Amino acid sequence: MPLSPTGSGRMARDAVHHPLFARCYARFSVAAETRLGMAGVRERLLAGLGGRVLEIGAGNGLNFAHYPGTVAEVVAVEPERLLRHKARAAALRAEVPVDVVPGCAEALPVKSEAYDAVVLCLVLCSVRDLSRSLGEVRRVLRPGGEVRFFEHGAGGGAAMRLTQRVLDRTVWPVLGGGCHLSRDPVAALREAGFALGPYRRVLMPESGPALPSSYCSLGTAWRPAADPLLTEG
Repeated sequence: MPLSPTGSGRMARDAVHHPLFARCYARFSVAAETRLGMAGVRERLLAGLGGRVLEIGAGNGLNFAHYPGTVAEVVAVEPERLLRHKARAAALRAEVPVDVVPGCAEALPVKSEAYDAVVLCLVLCSVRDLSRSLGEVRRVLRPGGEVRFFEHGAGGGAAMRLTQRVLDRTVWPVLGGGCHLSRDPVAALREAGFALGPYRRVLMPESGPALPSSYCSLGTAWRPAADPLLTEG
């Protein structure tokens, strides 16, 4: 889901405005739950989580139904108004407490070291400043806190990677609400100072022809326990 800075360093109520993309995404994502197996991916992404959780780029709230009962609270940040409205409706049906708030990934509207886990699900592709966004993730996580991620990015052979780069420089971000195809989320997490845990590559859809958006990574990372609090961002 697209997250972007407000430009002033302060949170705006609508940090992102992509109403056409939001409508299309809301419809496609619901269909993908069964047709592409996304419901099963969400179950694996969130299994075993506990404590206080921050979800960044919650979209229309499809993760909410999959949080286990061991989670005490979810704060879900979503900048796009239409998707945020749908996420709030989904929060009412969730079995764990979910609070949906406006905000952007580069300036998260929450306190430092306040969360046991952060969930990143199809969001790093669309943040405007990837490094700053991941710096914010480190800031809000307690030392030793966990990141759960399911992200798409660069993959395939040389021809596919070239196609991804060309699309990123032309039509894809316009059509996809700021989405990019050629980012490497695993490398970005590593460069941001996270300790990578188990992760695996996933094709979506798992069968059929691979699309430029098919190359995904599902896994876990941690803020190192001895990591000092970052104040930048």
